[in-house]
Amino acid sequence: MGRFGARTWKRCAARTVMRSGARIIPGVEIRDAIAQDWPAIWPFLHQIVAAGDTYAYDPDMTEDQARRLWMVGPPGRTVVAVDDGGAVVGTANMYANRPGPGSHVASASFMVDPARAGRGTGRALGEAMLQWARERGFRAVQFNAVVETNERAVKLWRSLGFEVIGTVPEAFSHPAHGYVGLHIMYRRL
Repeated sequence: MGRFGARTWKRCAARTVMRSGARIIPGVEIRDAIAQDWPAIWPFLHQIVAAGDTYAYDPDMTEDQARRLWMVGPPGRTVVAVDDGGAVVGTANMYANRPGPGSHVASASFMVDPARAGRGTGRALGEAMLQWARERGFRAVQFNAVVETNERAVKLWRSLGFEVIGTVPEAFSHPAHGYVGLHIMYRRL
């Protein structure tokens, strides 16, 4: 299907795996998002963005604005993590970080339903994104704005091989900590 073709996933007895073999957590399927997934994504995306402590998105953005921002189409990709009961428990979008001469570096954003945090969904989404980027020929992945006080995210990305290559001081106005830095995190593929 070309450089940005769709990817399918299949469920195995003990775990969910991508057909090409990426390890994913037990009981979670990663699949392409469809328009009908949005009503399940919006409540937790809205909760996370409105909290104002992990994303540099407008906490007052409307549902329509959020849908246009989040539901990335080709050549990028938006996925959902779905549990055994069919509930959407997380989502990610992935795309080229920059156009033209910068299009060989991927980027992505991730959100996990706070009620499901700490169960490996973020890791599964991260691993799926890394495989997507490799299969499409990206040379690296760069996250442009990881809030330095988002310790769970920083720890997860480091465990997946990312490093902080710089921090923009006081670039994020955190509701509890005041002005904090935004990490730029990077991993070669």
